[in-house]
Amino acid sequence: MRIEHVETDVLRIDKTLDLPEYATSLSAGMDLRASFHSYINGKHLPIKVKNPQTSYEVPEDATEFTLMPGERALIPTGCIMAVPAGYEMQVRPRSGLAWKHGITVINSPGTIDADYRDSIGVLLINNGFEPFKITHGDRIAQGVFAKAIQSDLHEVQSKDELDSTDRGGGIGHTGVK
Repeated sequence: MRIEHVETDVLRIDKTLDLPEYATSLSAGMDLRASFHSYINGKHLPIKVKNPQTSYEVPEDATEFTLMPGERALIPTGCIMAVPAGYEMQVRPRSGLAWKHGITVINSPGTIDADYRDSIGVLLINNGFEPFKITHGDRIAQGVFAKAIQSDLHEVQSKDELDSTDRGGGIGHTGVK
């Protein structure tokens, strides 16, 4: 089986990390890693953490921090990507982190548009019951490339102008009885 490939330029802004990579030849998602050492034009990109009481930045010299239950963090990945026109990169949770620790991507899937040219960050949240330690270089999310399709919207004036289907409306109304 062959998976489609698309050329993508990447600027590594954390030289201590390798480029994102696919774990296997058939992986849909490439591993995105936590970067504690991302710099753009000599300026450090901090890890930003929020909880109900406060927000703070992880110190520049840190190599790990603990994400407490209920906290969320913006974590740089150490790279900037030029996603090709006609594509998006979706930032998705890692299933093992979600299942074992309750760590997920809060805006899942996050979208990196083809015209975005800044540091790629991951918005993680600890929905688990225990504090979770994140270390520089940890795999924290996955990036999945998908074709992007825009819709040409055509406004109608009433629901009667929409084509009809057999399905009812509302949440949980998929026809299952």
